[in-house]
Amino acid sequence: MQKHNDIINSHIEENDTINIREEIEKYALHWKWFVIGVILAIIGAFLYLRYTTPQYNASATIMIKDNQKSGISQELSAIADLGIVGTGSVNNTDNEIEIIKSRKIIGQVVDSLNLDIAYFREGRIKKTELYKTSPIRLVFLSKDSTFTNKDTLITVSFKDKNEFYLKNIDKEIISTHQYNEVVSSKIGEFKITKDSITDDDESDVFITINKRSKIIDGYRKGVNINPIGKNSSVLSLSINNTVREKAEDFLDELVKQYNLDAINDKSEVSKKTKEFLEERLAKVYLDLASIQDSAKNYKKDNRITGLSKEGELALENASKNNEKLIDLKIQLTLAESIANNLKKNSSSDKTLPQNLGFSDVSITSSIEKYNELVLTKNRLTINAGEKNPGVLQLISEIENLRLNLRKSIDNLIFSLKSELNSLQKAATLVNNKVSSIPSIERGYIDIARQQEIIANLYSYLLKKKEETAISLAVTVPNAKIIDVAYSSEKPVSPKKKIIYLAALLLGFLIPFIIIYLKNLLDTKIHNKKDVEAALSVPFLGDIPKSESNEKVIVSHDARSSGSEAFRLIRTNLDFMLANNTKNSKFVFITSTTSGEGKSFISINLAATLALSGKKVLLMGMDLRAPKVTEYLGIESRKGVTNYITNNNLTLDDIKFTIPEAKGLDIISSGAIPPNPAELLASKSVENLFKEVRDLDYYDFIIVDTAPVNLVTDTLLISKYADMFLYVVRANYLDKRLLAVPEELYKNKRLPNMSIVLNDTDPKRSYGYGYGGYGYGYLSEDETKPWYKKMFSK
Repeated sequence: MQKHNDIINSHIEENDTINIREEIEKYALHWKWFVIGVILAIIGAFLYLRYTTPQYNASATIMIKDNQKSGISQELSAIADLGIVGTGSVNNTDNEIEIIKSRKIIGQVVDSLNLDIAYFREGRIKKTELYKTSPIRLVFLSKDSTFTNKDTLITVSFKDKNEFYLKNIDKEIISTHQYNEVVSSKIGEFKITKDSITDDDESDVFITINKRSKIIDGYRKGVNINPIGKNSSVLSLSINNTVREKAEDFLDELVKQYNLDAINDKSEVSKKTKEFLEERLAKVYLDLASIQDSAKNYKKDNRITGLSKEGELALENASKNNEKLIDLKIQLTLAESIANNLKKNSSSDKTLPQNLGFSDVSITSSIEKYNELVLTKNRLTINAGEKNPGVLQLISEIENLRLNLRKSIDNLIFSLKSELNSLQKAATLVNNKVSSIPSIERGYIDIARQQEIIANLYSYLLKKKEETAISLAVTVPNAKIIDVAYSSEKPVSPKKKIIYLAALLLGFLIPFIIIYLKNLLDTKIHNKKDVEAALSVPFLGDIPKSESNEKVIVSHDARSSGSEAFRLIRTNLDFMLANNTKNSKFVFITSTTSGEGKSFISINLAATLALSGKKVLLMGMDLRAPKVTEYLGIESRKGVTNYITNNNLTLDDIKFTIPEAKGLDIISSGAIPPNPAELLASKSVENLFKEVRDLDYYDFIIVDTAPVNLVTDTLLISKYADMFLYVVRANYLDKRLLAVPEELYKNKRLPNMSIVLNDTDPKRSYGYGYGGYGYGYLSEDETKPWYKKMFSK
């Protein structure tokens, strides 16, 4: 086998060049497949385009505002002097994209537009969605969460302008209702409202209630958000949908909900500050009312109308000192409030009141930074889990900043208390002067001083409350809309040109692949080239497929391709036996397996030789499976087996002729013996061949033998042959079995061996068939390839 492979490899190397025309003709032979493939593909593309729901693309453009880079906006510049506008924060574009695509934001869009409810009408082939053209609307009054978490289908059939039917999946009427009537069902309570029902509205409307989470996931996957440039904060939003208006509404509502969410985040700190100020104002208001009542009652009880010059001077000095005390007490009160807030709220989710007017600028900036980190962390947590590295990093920064802020505020409280003690000592000196004033005036001065402190504190808190209210009113959104959602009337899919082009390519490609795989997996012998590529045995000729049912296809007036092929083999046979001086030449015919046409070749070759005036004898030596008489369609008769086992028989007794081939004598195999191998190896067979040769009457003795790959019969008698014709049948024998004749040839086990290729297709011969020689064996039109036939017409 290794030797055989080496031979085949050497042949492949010698024939390594590719014949482009031959390769093309392999596929051109099946041109009908390509035509049918293209036609079917075009029809499929047409049906696909006809019945596929088109997809439309809507797009919008927004710009993410960067407050830190852009500075204070024009809207806020008028109140910048109030100290309520911070320096702003940097908006990370990637983070904002994730926030826009978050389940929270898209869920708000789905709820706002009721995208989990869809209306359809069924056409002949497909359903068409009725987005804004539905004649009815379903309004939920209450939902059952058990059923709304599943997909639900409601079929509404119109009875008249006042009533409608509800049908089940099988289109059976289950109930009748009026419009705006409350319907109680397993999915909850709802009502059907009519929008624009006309007399033409006869077809049913299908209402699908889809699972909310599934709709959100679908839109999250469908929406595309990308910056228009690498360092740009301008984002392009796009989405595909079967309904143009729905795609546009979705994008517009998505931007709206994102801005509302950003405004709510920005307002959270101001709301927290406002709540703190309102709480403090309520307490200070009660203290102020109480001290005012005390001052009024004191003046009334003691009939005080005014103060003396000395009292006014003392009160003026006390007021100056009080201003400093008031400022320190305000700072101390705010600092203690923030410190208590930090102790009570240990969570990293809560913001702190800011813009309270701390004298220490670092504390104010630390509170702003703390609130920014909390808001950023809260927004990222919408999409990312609590174990997300980015969220964990923000929590760590928030905790560190909280500890530093507590230390700074504790230091501030300690510093304020120390300064307050110093001022109180100075106030003692002022009080000593006041003590020299009569006791009635002194008591009033004490009350007036307390009243002034509380009144100033109340005014301060009231001012801060108004500033916070203004900041709430002027909060601006994160995104500036550059282009609202817009969609073209031309669908983005399916694209007709691309679909038809793809169909055209597939129409060619699929038959090409099928033919290629068929050829790739095909291990059969087809033509002369296949034989020559695998064998070094001389090639004598090939016999095309017979076009008639006649057993003997050669005659004086036969001009078929088969008869001419046998004539060519006859000529080549003369060349092969030119050096043979024997008067009677034995030509043995064998094959690898049965069914390759040995008997057909034997009979017609013998008839062809007889036509040339030669004396020819055909002997059937396939004793196991006689085929000569069976092939000729005549009854079995005595033959070789009978002759070598019966001494009373002569050659004349077993010879016979057929009318189809004059000058041809035939000896059949005869009866099937029980021991053909022993019989062929006997002396009787040797005597038979010697007797035939000694007759010196026949020019050629054609011997039909058994297949060499199945039995040893042929090898036992091969020594009597002058030449062996080894028959290989096209489209029948496996290429791997060509190793058998190659081995026999190399080892010279079959003398003077040549190959005859049987049953070839002249139209598939790729240059080796008989139609290409121009001798008229096939009509000129038959020999033309299909493309030449088309142009010739």
